[in-house]
Amino acid sequence: MRQRAATALELKLNWLNTLAGFGVGIMVGITGVGGGSLMTPILVLLFGVAPASAIGTDLWFSATTKIVGGSIHHSLGGVDWQVLRRMWLGSLPTAVLTLLWMHAAGITHTRPRILLIALGVVLLLTSVAMLQMGRVQSYALRLHAISPNKFAFLQPVLTVLAGGLLGFLVTLTSVSAGALGTALLLYIYPVRMKPARLVGTDIVHAIPLTIVAGTGYLLMGSVNFVLLGNLLLGSIPGIVVGSLLASKAREGALRTAIAFLLVVVGIKLVLTP
Repeated sequence: MRQRAATALELKLNWLNTLAGFGVGIMVGITGVGGGSLMTPILVLLFGVAPASAIGTDLWFSATTKIVGGSIHHSLGGVDWQVLRRMWLGSLPTAVLTLLWMHAAGITHTRPRILLIALGVVLLLTSVAMLQMGRVQSYALRLHAISPNKFAFLQPVLTVLAGGLLGFLVTLTSVSAGALGTALLLYIYPVRMKPARLVGTDIVHAIPLTIVAGTGYLLMGSVNFVLLGNLLLGSIPGIVVGSLLASKAREGALRTAIAFLLVVVGIKLVLTP
């Protein structure tokens, strides 16, 4: 009887994981946001997964999901490869250095509280970035109009630095590749980055970054493959649907709703004992 009850509970959790993956996949496809921002808190707060395992599993979840979504955006011409190369120049080396630091400090296994606090803080920063996206672009447009040549001169360096910041935050928490990434791209390229290209570029940037970071967590034993399989079963069709709807959906309304949700979740994580 107990074995039957345990099996029924396991099946229920599997379907809930798949449903969560489908919902997050749709959000990522439409907005470029939601991979780590939504999935990691869901795993920690709703499914009781250990922080390091949640982050490591989510990194592979994000990588696989965004490979599918990125290929669709690329086929639709929504990827800026020059900007991507600049971002990877900063993000990928920083991800490796962050993994080495985490391993040396024993953060994934002996200091899970650090991961929870970092995750909560980054979620709060992410929510601010999502709510202020329009203002960030407007401010950058004014700077661009005042001194376009200087702005263009600084763009390559700023892009590499932005990539480095994202590399650190994504590796530590699995969060920020979406919302903070799009906010930074809008600030650095306020004219060049149209909505569809912004989402596509942001999604493709996260693919090698999450693979590098996820490999580090895998080597540290912090990836749950059974959970990952259940999440991907829902997320892959979800991001296909979301990517195809990206040009038609009310992206602004979705971003605002996600931002307010992240405020609540971020505060919860920071205050969790």
